[in-house]
Amino acid sequence: MQKSALHTLIELAQKEVDAAAKQLGFCIKQSNDAHEQLTLLTQYRSDYELRLQSNAQRGLNVIQYANFQSFIIKLDQAIEGQKKIITDAEYKVDIAKRHWQEQEKKRLSFKTIVKRHQQLAVKKEAKQDQKQTDERATHALFYKNLKD
Repeated sequence: MQKSALHTLIELAQKEVDAAAKQLGFCIKQSNDAHEQLTLLTQYRSDYELRLQSNAQRGLNVIQYANFQSFIIKLDQAIEGQKKIITDAEYKVDIAKRHWQEQEKKRLSFKTIVKRHQQLAVKKEAKQDQKQTDERATHALFYKNLKD
């Protein structure tokens, strides 16, 4: 493969790595947002339960108590739903991370190929330089022997 083709592949691979990194960042943000939402829901439930206890000490009728309990149940359901959202978000982060790693591995593979190609070119040039030096030395020795 030609040098320019390899560089084109590296550029394309870099674009894929960038896109994968962007997607990973988006997934991480969604996961963090979901965790924050769970924290808020949990805190709100805790505050609401304290409010229930405070009102219960002052006296609640059955309907008020049932309303508090019903709302706490709804909060618990929301918390469980948020936990499922977190699980899904973390799964997406794992997938995005693996995808980014694969793209980075591919990009590094292309860079390794370019590096090897460059090393081979340097070796080939050194070998040609050595051959030319040897030929000049041989010619110089040959002409020296002719003069003698």
